[in-house]
Amino acid sequence: MVDHVESMPEEDRHNSRRLRLQTLIRLRWLAVGGQALTVFIVAFWLKFPLPLIASILLIVALASVNFYLMIRYPPTHRIAPQAAFALLGFDLLQLCALLFITGGLANPFAALVCVPVIISFASQPIRYSMVLIVIAMICITILAVSPFPLPWFGGVEINVHTVMQFGVWCSIASTMAFAAFYAYRVSMEASQLADALAATELVLQREKHLSQLDGLAAAAAHELGTPLATISVVAKEMERELKDDDRFREDVQLLRSQSERCRDILRRLATLSAEGEAHLRRLPLSSMMEEIVAPHREFGIKLELIERSARKGEPVTDRNAGIMYGLGNLIENAVDYAREKVTVTVEYDQRKVRITVEDDGEGYSPDILTRIGEPYVTKRQREDRAGGLGLGLFIAKTLLERSGASLSFENRAPESAGARVRVEWPRMLVDAHSTK
Repeated sequence: MVDHVESMPEEDRHNSRRLRLQTLIRLRWLAVGGQALTVFIVAFWLKFPLPLIASILLIVALASVNFYLMIRYPPTHRIAPQAAFALLGFDLLQLCALLFITGGLANPFAALVCVPVIISFASQPIRYSMVLIVIAMICITILAVSPFPLPWFGGVEINVHTVMQFGVWCSIASTMAFAAFYAYRVSMEASQLADALAATELVLQREKHLSQLDGLAAAAAHELGTPLATISVVAKEMERELKDDDRFREDVQLLRSQSERCRDILRRLATLSAEGEAHLRRLPLSSMMEEIVAPHREFGIKLELIERSARKGEPVTDRNAGIMYGLGNLIENAVDYAREKVTVTVEYDQRKVRITVEDDGEGYSPDILTRIGEPYVTKRQREDRAGGLGLGLFIAKTLLERSGASLSFENRAPESAGARVRVEWPRMLVDAHSTK
């Protein structure tokens, strides 16, 4: 099915969720307000000496660029990675320049250098973010040797020891690296999950579409019935008029017989839809399992279906596209990695319905076993297979869990190597009789 789907290329994924300009503008206005308020408090309330004109010019520069962006582009504008890199780089340099003239790393706001870097790692392609973090590391190194004193009470000079300067540098650098990596991982996992869920919806939509083809057949039979009846009537009239004409008699008879044949086919389609609708919508559990297993029997692997419970009183299930696709994907995955045999075991009682899929392959590796069900986990122990356990298994697990099932993945006992997947529902969720 889609078990070997590869992940979306990283840059395409980031381009599909570009940073909205309005979000960045609001963050920058917050920075402008915070910087202006801090300078005002330090200069006019605390009355600490500081290069006021230079500080105001730097803040005005940030505000001017932000104001230009606000009037130049609509609020819904999405920023290309190159433009986002330029704006975040400008924010970083502006903040570092302000810190440089107000004490460098001795300034208690020096940790804010991390903010543009974290935003970049959370929303931009990694190659732009890596360049930005290198620039940030250079900037904090320059801040460590700033000749400007920290604004403080008049006549009192704050001297920060070199060891303390180095400690602050290490603290900011490690915080930046850790927070950037964390933001990047969270962002990538969220993006992968969104892509995988979108693929799940597409698969489910396709399965539902296929299950509705009987209705389309009935509609076609209804719409085509009238013109075919007209053709048949005209063919009868032509046959009656030309019965003595050897040139056209056989052609007219052929036209009439073929129109009658078409009407018979459409009549059977309409009958199937009208009389077999209940059969198409509901079926016993054993019939559903045979329908799911049948397409996977022709791949050189022995596929055994075991029914441990009697068929008398078996659950009658609604034809659920999600359940059928999910179970089919699990069976296909087992067939792909089996050596000789796959066993599908069906059992139920008054409370539970359980389906177990087992293969005699190599089983799951320990690192994969803890991550099964995550999107884009694509490694399993088999050298002659590429991919596997990727998006397809995530989709199958998601669809089955949506139906109320609980899944467990494990390896079989050492004496019988292979993988085992158990799918279990409360009977009331899958038995149409119990939901009446």
